[in-house]
Order: sequence, then C-alpha cells, then structure tokens
Amino acid sequence: MNLFQQNNNIGDLDETERLNWLRLIRTDNIGPVTFYQLIERFGSATKALHALPELSQRGGRKNPLRAPKESLILKEYKALKKLGGQIITVRDAAYPLALTATDDAPPVLSVLGNVELLNKSCIAIVGARNASLNGNKLARKIAADLGVREQVIVSGLARGIDTAAHQGSISTGTIAVMASGIDVIYPDENKKLYEEIAEKGLIVTENPLGAKPYAATFPRRNRIVSGISNGVIVIEATMRSGSLITARIAAEQGRDVYAVPGSPLDPRSSGPNHLIREGATLVRNADDVMEILMDFSGKSLREPTINQANFTPYPIAFDQQTQGNSPEIIQEKILSALSFTPISIDELVRACHLTISELQSTLLELELAGRVKRLHGNRISLIEQIDSYKE
Repeated sequence: MNLFQQNNNIGDLDETERLNWLRLIRTDNIGPVTFYQLIERFGSATKALHALPELSQRGGRKNPLRAPKESLILKEYKALKKLGGQIITVRDAAYPLALTATDDAPPVLSVLGNVELLNKSCIAIVGARNASLNGNKLARKIAADLGVREQVIVSGLARGIDTAAHQGSISTGTIAVMASGIDVIYPDENKKLYEEIAEKGLIVTENPLGAKPYAATFPRRNRIVSGISNGVIVIEATMRSGSLITARIAAEQGRDVYAVPGSPLDPRSSGPNHLIREGATLVRNADDVMEILMDFSGKSLREPTINQANFTPYPIAFDQQTQGNSPEIIQEKILSALSFTPISIDELVRACHLTISELQSTLLELELAGRVKRLHGNRISLIEQIDSYKE
C-alpha cells in the first residue's frame, strides 16, 4: 500500500479523511508507528477508527479505546486555519521528503508560514540554552553564512544557540520545530522571534493546539529537527543536554553530525568535544560544513533519493498466516518476553518463535490497549500504568 501522494499539492485525501488522520493520531496510545500499521491494515483512517474499540479490547483493555470526538478535531482544524496555519500529511507534496525516511515520521504536521522551506536543503543547528556570548555569536554567523549558501536552518526555538541560529537565518530561511502546540510560544521571551519566523520562515509541530511542552515532547521534537535536515551542527552542549540526544538521533537517522570544538575547561564544550572523539565531523565555520555537503561539481551529496510516490515507511504483514497459536497464547508469549527495558522487534521475533503476521497483529492490539509502547529505533517495551508517553 502506498501512503504517499504522487503529484498533488494537497495529497489524495478528501477533507473527511484528512480530519480522520488527525483524529487517529490524536488518539491515546497511537503514535506514528501504530498509526501507519493501522492505515496499512485497514486502508484508511476512517476504517481504522471504527476498528479501534474491538482491537483495544482484544489487547486486554477493559474500556474500549475511543478516538477524540469529531467536534474537537474539527475545532482544532478550524482554529489552526484561523491562525493562518494548515495541516500537512505524508501524502502531501509539501511534507518534507527527508523526514519520510525516518522510522517514526509524524503522519500529520501543523505548520505556520512558508511550507516550501520544508523540501529545500536544510541544516540543523542546536546547542546549549545557557550558551556563552561567543557561542551565540558563532551560531548566528554559521547560520547566516549557510543561509547565503541556500541552506535552510532548522532549530528548536529554545534559548541560547537555537535562538541565535534562527536570528542568523531569519532573512534567508529558517524552520522552528516546536515541542508544544503551534499556538504555545516557549520560551515566552521568544515571542517576537516566533512572530518573525511565522512571517518569514516556518513554524512546525506535531502537537495539538494548546499543548504545553513537557519532558517527553522535547526528544520527540528533536527527531523532527534532525529528520528534516541533511546534518546537525552542535555548538556548546553539556554531556547530559538535549543537543546530544539530537545528535544521537541524527546519527541513527543516517544524518551527518558536525560539532564545533571548545575549551576542555568549559563544561559547555564537553558535548561537542565528546562527539568529535566519537566520530562527528569537526567544523569551525560554514565552509567546513559546505565542503562535506557538496562534491566537486557543486551538487549536494545528500539530495533525497527516495521516491516519495512509492515509499511505504512501515511494510508490515497482516496476511493472517499463523502457526495455529491462539490469540491468548500469542499475547502470553509476547508479554512474558517483554520487560520495562526496550528490546528490538527482531529480538522479539526470535525469542517468541512467532510469524511476523502473528507478532505484528498482536503488538498492535497490545499497543492500543496501552500495555506496550514503541520507542525510537523500532524498539518496544512494557508500559507502566502511570506512563502515558507514546511513540
């Protein structure tokens, strides 16, 4: 099944189905991977929504899983349009092609501004919130110099390096990926910058209107920052910072990771220095980055090669071929093999001795029931009752 449109600016979804895509991804226990599995299995969000109560009960949920009311989704949709924004899905030509190559690409994005920036050559710049004056100055200069070279700068609208990166590229093209709803500006002091980006650049989020940022939404935001980009530049970051999480995700996504070195005496340099030791490319300026990005002919080595019209992010088997195991036995095998420590799907297949069809169908039911969760890197674990984080 093809989840992507071919040559249509608004995709091949009618308005009812587009709203049902939004309704499905806004449902508890449904993240990107689960969403794609449901579309693959049922062919549309409309049909998947009808199947949710039964599937969740088969997974062991006492009260059937219900999607948000249509009226709430329509209200969000109209409010977004009133702000001047829109939703784009993976079936839309405006959806960033580079992001579709990641293993948990958001099915729906809310955007405000110039959507054409999403499919231009992008570079992410991230770093410390408490950046030094020199760090901020360097981030602005690298962003501005890359902008002159037709690179769109992507960052997270946070304090420090993120802010400087956006400021340096506001006139040439910048994308701010938010960990909140598109109407919730965080931090507050970036209100003016937010408004400038909405007018001249692009604001992007996968979160619903009104959503406040919290701990789990920042790494989810970061995977979009790196997923849109050809590479990620880290300028000043401690070893426990979100910037290093972004760098790790970028490496897992097959993106280039660049790091600006600094004094070993400054804790804010410990992150980039560590990345360089681990194999990241040392860069001092925009020229160093462009040298990696461009070959001798001047053409980008990182141009997208995926055919969006034929790309299906999660090919899965729902062919009903089984080994004669009852649903109860299959569930027991899977749940007994899992723990609160994530393992890969490949490990689970080998441990449970199940067909791909049996495993995928049952995992889908358990996810909808809120008993297991998927994590970045195609890993899965049991979910604690108090844990509402979804992937």
